[in-house]
Amino acid sequence: MNSVLLATSRDWPAGEPGHETLDKALIARGIDARWAVWDDASVDWVGADLVAVRSTWDYMTRSEEFLAWVHSVEATTTVLNGADVFQWNLDKGYLARLGDVPVVPTRLVVSAAELEATVAEFGDVVVKPRVGAGGIGVTVVRRGNAIALPDAPVLAQPLVTTIHTDGETSVFVIGGEAVSMVNKVPGAGEIRVHEQFGGRTTEVAMSGPESVLALEALRAAAEFTGRPLDYGRVDLLKYDGNWCVSELEVTEPGLYLDVLPANAEVFADLVAARLG
Repeated sequence: MNSVLLATSRDWPAGEPGHETLDKALIARGIDARWAVWDDASVDWVGADLVAVRSTWDYMTRSEEFLAWVHSVEATTTVLNGADVFQWNLDKGYLARLGDVPVVPTRLVVSAAELEATVAEFGDVVVKPRVGAGGIGVTVVRRGNAIALPDAPVLAQPLVTTIHTDGETSVFVIGGEAVSMVNKVPGAGEIRVHEQFGGRTTEVAMSGPESVLALEALRAAAEFTGRPLDYGRVDLLKYDGNWCVSELEVTEPGLYLDVLPANAEVFADLVAARLG
């Protein structure tokens, strides 16, 4: 029986929300899978036939340590997507490298003067840490307010007001296919759609334009390493009347298994295929 380790973090030792559906799907395919905390020194990563990085949601403050761990595991074991993919995906500066793919306008800023110029260009802007997740450290800088650059490297994007009307759409691409989609809306007084900030997530029917753009974005991102990506979640916002990419999550995107239990079956099929 093939052995698979699903990497998680100490805050989620049993796995991501809804993990029971993935556990069952892997067992049904004859796969011996268990969740393991990525920085637990007692875990025998070398003994696994495959490692899938899942809910390692503490990596953003330890990115160098996380990447070193992935490289060490990948030296002897197959890792889905892989260390070189995680390397570029941890820094949201990749948004400036997607070629002709429609992306929410993104400026990589390293000084308060550059941030001030971005505010002059777009008006109200959203400032995000270039290395971060879960909406942590995301702020809004409004035109006319005092501007101070955060300590860490940041990117700035125009505040997309449709977040309050259309929300954010996320398309899950697994094994090269767009398989499911959710819509996420922020809570009152927020622009962040994450549950910890009051956001709500609901399943929506697959739609052509969004799925086509998601596939286009992952194909463009695949050029960074020269091979197709195993999985990814593409977050989209409607900007100037068109869907645009706001982020690509290809390191540890939550599968929203509590909302989309069918994602477990597709992800388990991917794991089985990669095991051969």
